Amino acid sequence: MSKFEIKMPKLGESITEGTIISWSVKVGDTINEDDVLFEVNTAKVSAEIPSPVAGKILEILFKEGDTVAVGTVVAVVQLEGEEGDSEETTPDPAPEKKEEPAAPKAEEKTAPVSAPAAAPREPTVNAPATKNSGDRWYSPVVLEKAREAKINKDELDAITGTGYEGRLSKRDIEIYIENKKKGITASEVKPKSAVAEKPATASHSQTQDAPKPVVPVSVVDGDTVIAMDPIRKIIADRMTSSKKTSPHVTNVIEVDVTKLVKWREENKEAFKKREGISLTYMPAIVEATAKALKDYPRVNSSVDGYNIIEKKRINVGVAVSLNDGNLIVPVVKDADKLSISGIAASVSTLANKARANKLMPDEIQGGTFTITNFGSFKSLFGTPIINQPEVAILGVGIIEKKPSIVETPEGDVIAIRHKMYLSLSYDHRVIDGMLGGNFLYRIAEYLENWNA
Repeated sequence: MSKFEIKMPKLGESITEGTIISWSVKVGDTINEDDVLFEVNTAKVSAEIPSPVAGKILEILFKEGDTVAVGTVVAVVQLEGEEGDSEETTPDPAPEKKEEPAAPKAEEKTAPVSAPAAAPREPTVNAPATKNSGDRWYSPVVLEKAREAKINKDELDAITGTGYEGRLSKRDIEIYIENKKKGITASEVKPKSAVAEKPATASHSQTQDAPKPVVPVSVVDGDTVIAMDPIRKIIADRMTSSKKTSPHVTNVIEVDVTKLVKWREENKEAFKKREGISLTYMPAIVEATAKALKDYPRVNSSVDGYNIIEKKRINVGVAVSLNDGNLIVPVVKDADKLSISGIAASVSTLANKARANKLMPDEIQGGTFTITNFGSFKSLFGTPIINQPEVAILGVGIIEKKPSIVETPEGDVIAIRHKMYLSLSYDHRVIDGMLGGNFLYRIAEYLENWNA
């Protein structure tokens, strides 16, 4: 029987490492395909990692709490029930071979983590159902669809997979078959990323030490030393990195949201009955922001060296405070295309999933602009730190009743109005005061003239 290496999966485009929260197996356990092996926290999202193979746990290489780079082997499984299997990284399939698998040479093609070890034979797709095709793993349903569409092995191997560790999913093969009918080949489909990533070989804990304070910190009797949890470490590193990366400038504006407050009061009960969720101010703020981003696309961008990349999609992240005191930013995708009800539903669902620790990695990826609500904590305004690789972030303050001078045909009068402050922190490398000020004022105009 041969061995199979379980590697730290890549659960998002920008994810480079993950922290093992808990193991669900121990050495000697017999596992089935899709049994949960371990839970990993990566980019502030926890995910259970299933086994792509059946067998027996031979080795567990990292303990709970270790932070491990993507692509690093974390466990070894002794395969069962696959006649003729060979070791994933060793061309000699002999079962009596007991030394550790040799590292692959640079020019060798190795199987993805989700693939069982390659069989010495090279079955065609038209052969009886099998989970192996050369050195790439395919599920029976994928093979069946390929067989029905008369797709041979070489053609199947050329299709880009979007599943776990590059696995070809049912949806991938369905899309490919649809494209093929339209005359689009696999070579014409652009992969998600054109930049090949270097395989990671070491854990974060082995390669990086905790940052040392500029000023030495003394600990005396009575002080409590609290180790940061994985999420707090990520927040600390990213906030520090953002301040080093982007020269931050912050503008603040006061907004009269009396019309918005009145609209919400008039509609919140009917909305709750119709949609099943409470109507807050955040959906309106997201909608106004999305409109302003369409008006000023430069704010909806990222910086790559000396290139400015204006994003086509408007994906608005909304910061959510968690019960453990940490923070996470789920993303409302294509916010500019959603109705106010759609935005409200998306914000509510994402916030609830965040607090229940049920967010999927994709739900915190791909943001192009972020909103954080200081008003939830009765703050007037704040100066938020940019969520990289975005170039701006909006801070929302508390709504308060204030006496205000209002112009009328009969002259100026003092009236009670609902006011709040908006603050915009932006990257001065690409956004100057004029653009930042105009963008912030445009959001204010949409809110002051609210008419949903």
